[in-house]
Amino acid sequence: MNAVIIGVILMLGLSLVRVNVIVAMTVSAMVAGLSAGLGLTDTMNAFNSGLSGGAEIALSYAMLGGFAVAISKSGLTHILAQKLLSAVENSDETHTRMLSFTIMAVILCCAIASQNLVPVHIAFIPILIPPLLTLLNRLNLDRRAIACILTFGLATSYMVLPYGFGGIYLYSILHKNLSDNGLDMLNTQVPIAMIIPAIGMVLGLIIAVFFSYKKAREYRHNEAAETAAAKEVENPKKVMIIGSIAVISSLVAQNVSGSMILGGLVGVMMFSVFGIVKWEQSSDVFSRGVAMMAMIGFIMISAQGFASVMKATGDVASLVATCADLIGDNKPLAAAMILLVGLLITMGIGSSFSTVPIIATLFVPLCMEVGFSVMATAALVGTAGALGDAGSPASDSTLGPTSGLNADGQHDHIWDSVVPTFIHFNIPLLVFGWVAAMIL
Repeated sequence: MNAVIIGVILMLGLSLVRVNVIVAMTVSAMVAGLSAGLGLTDTMNAFNSGLSGGAEIALSYAMLGGFAVAISKSGLTHILAQKLLSAVENSDETHTRMLSFTIMAVILCCAIASQNLVPVHIAFIPILIPPLLTLLNRLNLDRRAIACILTFGLATSYMVLPYGFGGIYLYSILHKNLSDNGLDMLNTQVPIAMIIPAIGMVLGLIIAVFFSYKKAREYRHNEAAETAAAKEVENPKKVMIIGSIAVISSLVAQNVSGSMILGGLVGVMMFSVFGIVKWEQSSDVFSRGVAMMAMIGFIMISAQGFASVMKATGDVASLVATCADLIGDNKPLAAAMILLVGLLITMGIGSSFSTVPIIATLFVPLCMEVGFSVMATAALVGTAGALGDAGSPASDSTLGPTSGLNADGQHDHIWDSVVPTFIHFNIPLLVFGWVAAMIL
């Protein structure tokens, strides 16, 4: 049996039975490598060589975690929590419902902006979400709906909007790899090709918010969190001004340098320079930031090792070749097989940005041989890549929401983030990606 299929299915199975994701990926990588005949030594060498690829990501998230802790210590999030809590306490049922939708809309806008307008990716989540948990508890909002909103904003926006991370994905990665593999098309055609798959994501979000997770869900009230949220902040105007300067400075530093590490560092330093966070507290800020983001960092590092083993097996190419033999000239079957194989590959790697170069090399010649148009080919490859971000245990588009929503230990990564996003986004992506291939 194909080693890639074995590795991905085992990894997902172990995760679903609540085995730690890092352990699940490590064990699955070893099993996949051994089943491909690599041997234990070569398998571990491939795994270890991939780990270094996740080090920069892990350090970036740790630094951004420190920035999030600095914002929290400054009292900026307390001010926000106080205003929103007072709005809930003074609202009747109708106004409370409107406030719930307003909060969800704000979270969605922040998620979209984090990809296209102010490209900070998931760094805003541990800053924005934890102080809102008390409010979400008061409103009895199902956190699975919030997880779907966050993942939708993190994944869908870069699929169709060619700005920020969207410009990188659509132009620098997707179009470049399509062109490098012999597909002649304009880069401006790529976002158009991705509109139909994105409509599937919109439909999934509507179902998640207004149907699947519409009912109220009770969460345990965290007395410490409520007390902290109610705590008065000294000199709130100064905190608001310095906090705004710190956030803007962090964004400017990240955009100019292209480094999340520098962005997080500048943000923390701004709070220290203006005395909002004392110099002697800086060490504690970074320690707590590292602790908060450590799990995401180690999962991302492990994911790079897992992906390295998948590539080293050589079974990605054989998997596609087997599909090509089964397909023949059957376009509907070809589209379905390409998307399903893309789902397997990207669920294991967990990053569309890392997966597209692999699947484009394999799928573009196959699409051209079967007779798909350039737009249909772009839609198939782009959708196959995006499948890994929505619904993978190793994707930062699911890890990010969990990092914020599980701040009080009441949100499970697999069952409350991964499974809901897989059902509401990956399934519509498969369907609408197939439809796009048929009509474009």
